[in-house]
Amino acid sequence: MNNINVDLDENLVNYINEKCDRDIQNNVVTIIQCALEEKKIENENVSISISAVDKETIHKINKEYRNVDRPTDVLSFPIFEREEIDNFSKLDESKKVKEIELGDIIICIDVLQEHAIEYGTGILREMLYMITHGVCHLLGYDHEIEEEKKEMRKLEEKILEKIGVGMYGE
Repeated sequence: MNNINVDLDENLVNYINEKCDRDIQNNVVTIIQCALEEKKIENENVSISISAVDKETIHKINKEYRNVDRPTDVLSFPIFEREEIDNFSKLDESKKVKEIELGDIIICIDVLQEHAIEYGTGILREMLYMITHGVCHLLGYDHEIEEEKKEMRKLEEKILEKIGVGMYGE
């Protein structure tokens, strides 16, 4: 079992508490644990940072790092490539590192709100989906190629079902 350290932006925590009257910390840990189990990663300590920004900031970050000139809902900045992540589970016990920093997830609350209305999913489900989506990216999943997209969506669905919000809302 992993010891999961989540640096969760206080603005996100407060926002969800205010809008949904719910603490999402345990949900976030479950999301990460489920994704790690899927990848068969059993390192002692795993860390992830999740922060919130406004639409203007995420637009700038998206343009700078992805050359996409528009705001987006969530961005992930993984530390490792997919091949490196896949190799963690293949290392023998003596070669495993004690701690893994997986990377950073940045969520735009403005876009989250728009999506919650547009898709009719609600704030809580949209937030947990964005975190799940970001965690999947940190673990090497992607959705650029159709086969990889199916694999990623299947894992997202499995995780969201486990935390009780389902892929398409509560």
